[in-house]
Amino acid sequence: MGNAPSNAPTSGRRVTAAAEGDVVVFLIGMRINRWRAVRHWLPALAAMPRMLKELTQDSDSGLLGHRSLSGGPRVFTVAQYWESREKLLAYASDQAGEHRPAWAAFNRRLRSSKGSVGVWHETYIVPAGSYESIYVDMPPTGLAAAWGVEPVERRGERAAQRLESRAS
Repeated sequence: MGNAPSNAPTSGRRVTAAAEGDVVVFLIGMRINRWRAVRHWLPALAAMPRMLKELTQDSDSGLLGHRSLSGGPRVFTVAQYWESREKLLAYASDQAGEHRPAWAAFNRRLRSSKGSVGVWHETYIVPAGSYESIYVDMPPTGLAAAWGVEPVERRGERAAQRLESRAS
């Protein structure tokens, strides 16, 4: 999917994400509620990099890109872009992957954690025609990092034009 992302700024160029069709966005995060309860939140925090490494090393996993989002010293969030809902759900239920044992271990610790750590996730299936993007003097970020970029002129100079071009 898309072009290989680069970390170089677009150098005066205005570009848009080259995404086609539906876009799957998965947000996942945790909040440390009690700093001193390290044994409850550290394993959850350490599991995410292992899962992302596993996913990025498998080109068939369906993970197109991800980005850590800042939420303050106790909140950790990762935005993920997926090829399809089916691939996201397949990873979540894969008995041989990193996710299932990490989730099972978290649930075992949850019983004794007394609210020391909170976790959450949200999944969005964004239909074609319901998203648009623009990036100016930016390295590929978010959707553009996941799908690659193309000149903004191909989709339209204005947000309304880019939304319309994705609907067709």
